[in-house]
Amino acid sequence: MTRVLADLGSSCALACFLRRAACSLCMAALLSGPARAVLADETGNTAPWHVGLTTRVIHPTVERNWRGAATQQLLTQIWYPVASATPETPRDIGRPGDPLFRGHPVASDAALAGDADTRFPLVLLSHGTGGSANDQDWLASALAAHGYIVAAVNHPGNNELEPLTREGFMLWWERAADLSNVLDALLADAQFGTHIDPARIGAAGFSLGGYTVLEIAGARTDVHALEAFCRSPQADAICHPPEAKRLVAGASGASAPLPTPPTPAMRASFARSGDSYRDARVRAVFAIAPALGEAFDADAFKDVTIPVALLAGTADTTVPPDTNVRRIAGFLRQANLRQASLTMVPGASHYTFLDTCLPGAVERLARICKDGPSVDRDAVHALAAREVLAFFARNLR
Repeated sequence: MTRVLADLGSSCALACFLRRAACSLCMAALLSGPARAVLADETGNTAPWHVGLTTRVIHPTVERNWRGAATQQLLTQIWYPVASATPETPRDIGRPGDPLFRGHPVASDAALAGDADTRFPLVLLSHGTGGSANDQDWLASALAAHGYIVAAVNHPGNNELEPLTREGFMLWWERAADLSNVLDALLADAQFGTHIDPARIGAAGFSLGGYTVLEIAGARTDVHALEAFCRSPQADAICHPPEAKRLVAGASGASAPLPTPPTPAMRASFARSGDSYRDARVRAVFAIAPALGEAFDADAFKDVTIPVALLAGTADTTVPPDTNVRRIAGFLRQANLRQASLTMVPGASHYTFLDTCLPGAVERLARICKDGPSVDRDAVHALAAREVLAFFARNLR
């Protein structure tokens, strides 16, 4: 099950983390066909499509707990293929006047590629704690440039566009329903609905988003197992996520992680935390640096029957691999899920899988912008995108 990048049979894997030019020359010699196209930024514009970008404000028809967020809607960003002749405009990601990440050039609100009968696969994308739909623009753009529609939702109560709430921070299992709601809306969307192939729907996520897509694959959560781990001497960084500092104080002004007493909606949510959130329309999932491995036990994946791929960095100190991605991989092995795989990227940290920071942000936000001295974030993105594209090409036929 486990496949370490450095053991792919070539010295190219390590070259990619030393210098970008060495990566492109070496990988170009190895890759051919569709796999080579994923390195478009390194070897030339070989992707078949340009990238369109638009947004949707989705109002689910069924009310449910919105995790303390002052919203009743799902703000969703959509990347999609457009004709290669359509001009793309450079863009940076972040607050107006204070961008943080370098974004992929896009054609905003351009016409979808193809004709009236063209159908594309869809990938639902889930961000990490306190992040946003834009955090994996590098991956969403790579998918769109290769013929995928990609929809990323800003999870209510747990995104960087609004205050982080205790409910949004703690009721993680609710996030899978966000993806299902977005899927419902997109299949009925006037622009995209008839162009989505319902037999080719996947999901991908980073960090807590990786946990979210495992849920949508059928994994079940054991909240008490995670609580016990975080009370034990073995507790590690997963029990103290840095985003917790942004939690909104409760009505009492207390800084405890859970309001006292919990609201009726929170009690109801905890009662269903161990339910299955499987969406049978999703045919394959790819989890990048998935978090909350200690919230899964030996029975958590017994109902997972679709292909699952895992990828993480060996230098991840925020979501330590042994208690997260490797633990999950072990449970998948025990569940005899033969279509599961694990790739470990040498030297990559947790935040290596966020977008590449602009020069002005690197010193100011070193925690999320700086990688190890031997790591080229763009090269890691290119390799990870290759893995994701190959996985969905195999499993969303």
